[in-house]
Amino acid sequence: MADDLDPREAERIRRRDRDLAAEERALMNPGMGKVFKQIQDAQAKAAKEPPRRRTRGRP
Repeated sequence: MADDLDPREAERIRRRDRDLAAEERALMNPGMGKVFKQIQDAQAKAAKEPPRRRTRGRP
């Protein structure tokens, strides 16, 4: 299958895969655990609060 690809297309796929892997590694940097915890805490807080009622403005 890899032999069927144009060399330019194969290089583009390799770059895409490398960029995606870099994004995954960035999430493992020191300090990202804190960010993850903050996101989880905000989502848990939002789930516990009742939804806000929308008020209509004056016509």
